[in-house]
Amino acid sequence: MKITDSIQYVGVYDGDIDLFEGQYAVPTGVSYNSYIIFDEKIAVMDSVDARKTGEWLLNVEAALNGKAPDYLVIAHLEPDHSGSIQAIAEKYPDMKLVMTVKALSMLPQFVDAALTARAVAVKENDTLALGAHTLKFITAPMVHWPEVMLSYECSEKVLFSADAFGTFGNPKTDPWLPEARRYYFNIVGKYGSPVSTLLKKAAALDIAAICPLHGPVLTGDLSEYVNKYQTWSSYAPEEAGVLVAFGSLHGNTAKAAKLAADLIREQGVKVTVVDLARDDMAFALSEAFKYDKLLLACSTYDGNFFPKMEDFLLHLKAKAFQKRKVALIENGSWAPMAAKCMKAYLEQMKDIALCENTVTLKSTVKEENKAQIAALVKELLG
Repeated sequence: MKITDSIQYVGVYDGDIDLFEGQYAVPTGVSYNSYIIFDEKIAVMDSVDARKTGEWLLNVEAALNGKAPDYLVIAHLEPDHSGSIQAIAEKYPDMKLVMTVKALSMLPQFVDAALTARAVAVKENDTLALGAHTLKFITAPMVHWPEVMLSYECSEKVLFSADAFGTFGNPKTDPWLPEARRYYFNIVGKYGSPVSTLLKKAAALDIAAICPLHGPVLTGDLSEYVNKYQTWSSYAPEEAGVLVAFGSLHGNTAKAAKLAADLIREQGVKVTVVDLARDDMAFALSEAFKYDKLLLACSTYDGNFFPKMEDFLLHLKAKAFQKRKVALIENGSWAPMAAKCMKAYLEQMKDIALCENTVTLKSTVKEENKAQIAALVKELLG
């Protein structure tokens, strides 16, 4: 696939992988993106996961059509991108490896130490002339590893954005926004400040296309993608709405959560409901960041609270969840503890406004509970 007359896509799609980074469900797979810039000097932009080394090398060889690359530009050393560096370096022994100084210090962790002799270390605003094309390097520490850099091709205005603007899923069939949101908050989300710094650097560039390491190449009006990243990196909600997330032992807490969701819908407010024991945790987390409000409904369990709810709150805390209004429903047959436990986690997060009311169920949803839930919804939406 051609990005421009001089830039070609040589990445691969992995439709067989079930978990990305060993934890995130990817039912429609993920792509490992790689590109080649053709000029007097030829630069391969990143390698791919070792799962797809053979297929990738065939793509590279076919695109090169008998030529040899002069450079492999390494944006990021995480194994889904560094997994084939050793193989391509052995195939093309005269090819140099271009990376940040930090990446060079980390390189022996992923490949044979001898390859460091072929490395070219670059820093912020350094350039690499390929002929008519020139790469300008932009460091992006902690987006989302410390060694990350982006490359801007000056003549055709193409930004090779590393993991920024990437997505899970099949880039040919999955829409960008849902998978980009799920990818951002689960992979990059903790690092809002470094992302904001990167966006300020990118704002000074005239960008015609963004080529990330996962997901589709972005062209046309790029403001939609940049605006989403600006919102996400500031931890501001995208839109008004409520995520209702529940952990239920026997279905009664679920019933309360769904009742609350119905009442929210009746007010014309967007709502997403997730069963934390069954639904994708990464989706639940991304929906929590999408909306400005959160309603948690949880059963007491072993004198504590439902384990999947604790897992969810741990994920939210780890990804710096903040700036949201939260309502709580708890259930406990004889000693309700879920609300106390949930509050203990939420109080560790920044700018969380807890509703004053908390609904406590005793096993099942009674008529008086329905009125309490209605009052809680009113407070949450007020």
